[in-house]
Amino acid sequence: MITEKNNVFYLETQNTEYIFAVHPNGTLQNEYWGARIGVCGGFPGKPSGDRGSNDPVEDFYTEEYSAWGGARFKECALKVSFADGNRDLKLHFASFSLNGETLDVVLKDDFYALWVTLHYTVFPQNDVIRRSVTVKNETENSVTVERIASAVLHLPGKRPFHIHNVSGAWSGEQQPFSETLQSGSMIFESRKGSTAHGNSPYFIAEQGCTEFSGDAYFAALEYSGNFKVCASRGADHRTQVLLGINDFDFAYILDPHAALDAPPVFFGFTEQGFSGVSNTVNRFALDHIFPKAFAEKPLPVLYNSWEALEFSVNIENQTALVQNAADMGIELFVMDDGWFGARKNDRAGLGDWFVNREKFPDGLTPLIDCVNRAGMDFGLWVEPEMVNPDSDLYRAHPDWVYHFPNRENRLLRSQLVLNLTLDEVQDYLYDCLSALLRENNIRYIKWDMNRAYSEAGAPNLGDNQKAMWYLHNRALFALLERLRTEFPAVSFEACASGGGRIDYGALHAFDMYWPSDNTEAVDRIRIQNGYSRMYPTKAMRAWVTDIGWNALRVPLDFRFACAMRGALSVGGNIGKWSKEELDTAAQYIALYKSVRDVIQFGDFYRIADLDTDEGLNAVQYVSRDKTRSVAILLTPFTQFHLQKERLLSLRGLDDHKTYRFTWNGETLERTGAFLNHVPLAFETKRTFDSRIVVLEAVEQSS
Repeated sequence: MITEKNNVFYLETQNTEYIFAVHPNGTLQNEYWGARIGVCGGFPGKPSGDRGSNDPVEDFYTEEYSAWGGARFKECALKVSFADGNRDLKLHFASFSLNGETLDVVLKDDFYALWVTLHYTVFPQNDVIRRSVTVKNETENSVTVERIASAVLHLPGKRPFHIHNVSGAWSGEQQPFSETLQSGSMIFESRKGSTAHGNSPYFIAEQGCTEFSGDAYFAALEYSGNFKVCASRGADHRTQVLLGINDFDFAYILDPHAALDAPPVFFGFTEQGFSGVSNTVNRFALDHIFPKAFAEKPLPVLYNSWEALEFSVNIENQTALVQNAADMGIELFVMDDGWFGARKNDRAGLGDWFVNREKFPDGLTPLIDCVNRAGMDFGLWVEPEMVNPDSDLYRAHPDWVYHFPNRENRLLRSQLVLNLTLDEVQDYLYDCLSALLRENNIRYIKWDMNRAYSEAGAPNLGDNQKAMWYLHNRALFALLERLRTEFPAVSFEACASGGGRIDYGALHAFDMYWPSDNTEAVDRIRIQNGYSRMYPTKAMRAWVTDIGWNALRVPLDFRFACAMRGALSVGGNIGKWSKEELDTAAQYIALYKSVRDVIQFGDFYRIADLDTDEGLNAVQYVSRDKTRSVAILLTPFTQFHLQKERLLSLRGLDDHKTYRFTWNGETLERTGAFLNHVPLAFETKRTFDSRIVVLEAVEQSS
């Protein structure tokens, strides 16, 4: 619900509230963010004078959207240059419009016809608010936008906050960390063209919350390109956070009567600690971000043949894997890299999206027919944004890649980045991919992207070179939207050399993420744990493979239990698995199918942590109606090789329901109140111990 009263705006969800007001000086000031308090008086009342010649009052405003200009030295959301050389921007409240759960607030420069509209949409049942900004140039000259953040958020009070994000690199993504912001600024960003493998475009802020209790504030940027999240604490000891497009090497020339839309940010508050954050964003993503075609459908169990064959795919060795996959219960058979052009390794063929007739003399139809007869759908790997110099495409169009004049392009993974801001490049990719999908019964595309952007020059953009980062991202998702519209039955996975495109911008176009090229089960525990802080369970593909530094001694049971914590997939060389291994896989896949609706759509709780629970890691999923639950326990090592008694408390169950489950080999019935508060005892008897516990609510006789 949104209420306006005397130029004070109250944005209320079921449990939270966000309030800002127009102040007498015409600026918008944030007044409150937290638990719901209702429409009340007492606003506004901000500092009205300078603290001294070095501390002007502007730096102490909690501005809802700050513009660089006047005596502002803090981080500001918007910075522009006018045609006459003026770089000073003074925004003041002009008007607002309210339509149901959507509020638009318009700001205008004091002199120039530059309009800034702040958009707010409230999702009451999700306890989330989404906001974005549009800058419109109504002057008769161009305006250069040098920085445009999507939102400024002010954390309450003056005590320092612990700010959370993730760090990492290829094969070690999503490693959570936090720092206490005492003074200055803390920046999370990407400059690589995509969100990349390091920081992620979100923040969580708290002052002492736990996994299950305490106040936590969070926000995420719905953008898949260069991003910047900047948290700062100034001389007034207040903390603000800006989220938006990275201003690194960025400028956008806004022509007369043109507009620039910044990507959305969604944000919220919870009193239920880190699990409250995870469940709020998980539900919001399922309800409002996932592409609608597959949002309510569980993801299928897939098999990917990369580990078995790598680039050496052909009709014979692919079909040889089909029956094993079908017998295991696989629902989607995916052929990875190596099927197209002159692709024998990663040094040739990218860009030539036609079937290699030496490997597949009759095209893909015989393989797809074989897969379909076995009861599975067929999927395919592509990497459309890239090109190898050793390709027909590059030899014909060397000017189709990003490049600077008088510079030789730097190869990364023997490939270059196609200039998607060229219409002819978009059309070429659309023609190739649409023909592939039109001519073949393909139900899934793994869309990869294996290098960062460099030599980011686009001669076709003229004076707007620094807009390339933004325009490439926009062109990419326009291409995806074009394909999804024509082929609504095809699902798409976001892969970017592993987890280089995990963000909520990508989730508008992709149905799932590939979180890391590292599929080693023990490493995956930490990767998946970090992922779960801010991203939905359903979207996380998790593979059972044979690779890894200790894969030979990690039991198949443990690997399956780890991979069942997301969208279960198999990537091992099943052509070499024994009958016992194939039978074990079939049993786990059948078990997963029986509970995947709870795992993919339920609430999520991290109930034991490797670092604080003596090597035990445990997670729990609870259906929204609280009638079913699944707990998955993993112990990758036992300290000093001793048998250990452990205690584990479950979470999220209905206190008033009774649940039946098997524990230590015995069938038990306990109330939700009991299980939520009384720890269950069990013993860890070996390294790589794993348990999957399914709880079902039972009807009680009156």
